[in-house]
Amino acid sequence: MLPSGGGALDFLELGGGIASRSPLQLFWRRFRQDRVALVSLGFIAFLIVIAVAAPLVVSLLGLPGPDVQNLNLTDSFGSPLGPSLAHPFGVDQLGEDVMSRVIYGTRVALEVGILGTGIATAVGVAVGMLAGFYRGWIDTALSRLMDVVLSIPILLLGLGVGAACAVRGCVKGAVQPGLGLIIFVITIATWPYVARIVRGLVLSMREREFVEASRALGASDARIMLREILPNLTAPIIVYATLLIPTNILFEAALSFLSVGIRPPTASWGQMIAQASPIFTTAWWYMVFPGAALLLTVLAFNLLGDGLQDALSPRSVR
Repeated sequence: MLPSGGGALDFLELGGGIASRSPLQLFWRRFRQDRVALVSLGFIAFLIVIAVAAPLVVSLLGLPGPDVQNLNLTDSFGSPLGPSLAHPFGVDQLGEDVMSRVIYGTRVALEVGILGTGIATAVGVAVGMLAGFYRGWIDTALSRLMDVVLSIPILLLGLGVGAACAVRGCVKGAVQPGLGLIIFVITIATWPYVARIVRGLVLSMREREFVEASRALGASDARIMLREILPNLTAPIIVYATLLIPTNILFEAALSFLSVGIRPPTASWGQMIAQASPIFTTAWWYMVFPGAALLLTVLAFNLLGDGLQDALSPRSVR
């Protein structure tokens, strides 16, 4: 009897013969059965298109730019007008189009989430592999460094660094207030999470037979880590990075809400929610639409991460 389903080995019939499925085919077979993950992937792809083509999208919809103010769109008391055909998401107290700002806020959220997570993941993988592979005093030193960073409250760290770098930047001006500062803080605060996971995996993997065989053949440590161990870490790294992206998006929104993240006139969902708080009772749309965008984006990444975890797990059988 031929094995089938989601096991480590899988086979299919091709022209009367038997051919094994590649790992990529096995992954896609499992992933496409998860309709929730597929919808989430489609939504994220839609967000990426919106973010990349934000100026074109705003122009095609006939909306003003995100920082175009029009006080004629407020009433005699200065209160913003609600949703209409010309402004589907309404306007804010300065007469700026909310839909246009939500669209541009997508660009900020994805840049912070993807770039910040990518840099933090790269640092975490490098540190985790060094700690797990060499062990000894290197492992001890790097592990204690991880513990120190993990003991710092991430939100307080962001507030402190954001306030300290708010005027002239940090690191001799290399880190400027705004997007660069948020990515800098995310990298500092989140790389230990990745490093600890990678370290644990490398500790068990370095004793495997294929690693011993590479050593016996005279392979260098660098070659063993990059060519033998790292490819086997791809699945857990992808899954954890996908789950880390929404956390970083929420972190940026929290810092912007507290006025130490993205600042006007650049549009950010967290910043918009903060500005909408005092006028929520009279202008509900200014908080609801950026809040809904933040909720759906974070939910989509979480659901996609769960789907990838199921599809990449060799123990899942479907």
